[in-house]
Amino acid sequence: MPVQWDKKSSATAEALGRSVGGFSCKIHVLTDGLGYPLRFLLTAGQTADITQAQALVSSTPLKGLLADKGYDSPVLVDYLQERQIEPIIPSRSNALNPRVYDNVRYKEQHLIECFFSKIKHYRRVFARFDKKAQNFMAFLHFVAFLIWSR
Repeated sequence: MPVQWDKKSSATAEALGRSVGGFSCKIHVLTDGLGYPLRFLLTAGQTADITQAQALVSSTPLKGLLADKGYDSPVLVDYLQERQIEPIIPSRSNALNPRVYDNVRYKEQHLIECFFSKIKHYRRVFARFDKKAQNFMAFLHFVAFLIWSR
């Protein structure tokens, strides 16, 4: 009996999916205070940022987590506070009870955006030529090494 190939699970396993920009993947990254990468996760393009937040921070000792509004969730904030990690995450514009956060420290969020700008100088990253997620992740780690070694 031939093996059935499931297109949906294969695309999910390779971190590919439909998003507004087309068929793509999403890179979730944890950086240090200077914008150097510590950890990567790949998901399909339509996956929300908040779904990978706990997985990113679970194995790394942190004092604070600086993230954008896409990571605003009571579940994540409670998870961070249980581990004595200060959440520096602004509340969404439609929040009933906006959370207080350190606006001065939040201005360092541009370092994360600068990191994404640095990795997109590599054509193989921004175009995702690799079909397999493990190959793409390996190249992301190679680019991270190049950025760390500057």
